[in-house]
This record gives sequence, structure tokens and C-alpha cells, in this order.
Amino acid sequence: MIRLVKLFRTVTKTAFSKKYLLFTNVAISVSLSGVGDIIEQHYEIYKGELTAWDRQRTRFMSISGMTVGVFCHGWYNFMDRRFPGRSIGLVLKKVMIDQTVASPIVIFLFFATLAVLKRASWEETRHEVREKFIRLYTAEWVVWPPAQIVNFYFLPTKYRVLYDNTISLGYDVYTSYVINDECGTAQQ
Repeated sequence: MIRLVKLFRTVTKTAFSKKYLLFTNVAISVSLSGVGDIIEQHYEIYKGELTAWDRQRTRFMSISGMTVGVFCHGWYNFMDRRFPGRSIGLVLKKVMIDQTVASPIVIFLFFATLAVLKRASWEETRHEVREKFIRLYTAEWVVWPPAQIVNFYFLPTKYRVLYDNTISLGYDVYTSYVINDECGTAQQ
């Protein structure tokens, strides 16, 4: 057991080192975006809305997690260099900047990645963004401000993407639902 704990510490220390942090953050983002989609799809299967697991959909959601993971890695490093410190005022400032700048960028990156993967036209992509952006951005305002207060106040930069993706697992389930919700598009 002690050997296993030592191995875990060594792997964790290596994975979260400066040398491997980008790779670690992207791997976490890819993995948890895929898991979020798998959870959503299995719920849809359970409800009878889907007949079988769509592996391509999960692959696309995972790849979108990759682009978002790369962005978040850079974003958190930028935020902590630009606004060093952990006072409550500074944390609240970071949360507001994160919500007003990074959140829309992340949502657009997500849509853009999926559009490229699905080979969607510019008009199809614009329509999907127009129909679904507000739903996702509204959910971001519910989920992320409290989560980011914890993230910016308590965690070192190197663990921010891990924490972000852990919280994001539930949000990714919702994102998968919204992105693949054809009814929501038709209603609006």
C-alpha cells in the first residue's frame, strides 16, 4: 500500500510539473468532456430518447474538451500572472473577468470545434450559436462564479484546470444535452 501511495505521489508530481502541465490539463479536459457526454447519452438511452451510444458524438465532445483545455491552461496562467494574489477583492475581480471574458470565449471555442468536426457550414454554425449560446452562458453564470471563487482563492494555478474539469463534469452533461438538443433549436 505504501508503495502504491509513493507511486501516486510521483506520478502526480510529474503530471503537475511545469514540464507536463499542459499535457496533463488537456488529458483531463479530453477525458472528462467525454465522460460527461457518456453520462448524458446513457441518461438519454434510459429515458428512451436515444437507442444506442453514439461514439462519434462522444469523440467530438472529447475533442472539444481538448480545445477548451488548451485555452483554460493558458487562461489560468495568464490570470495569475496578471492578477497575482488571493485577497477577496482580487478573487472577485478574477471571477468577473473570467465570466465576462473567458466564458464566452470557451463557449464559442466549443461551438467552433464541433462545427469543424461536423463539417457544418458557417450558416449552420451561426444558427446553432444563436439558438444555444444564451442557454449555455446562463448556466455558466449559475455554476461558475461560486466554483471560481473556490478555484481562485484556494488552489494553486497548476491545479486550476483539474478542479475546473471536476466541477465541469456536471456542466459537461448539461452542455452535451444542450448541444445535442434538436427540440431546443426548433422551439426558439
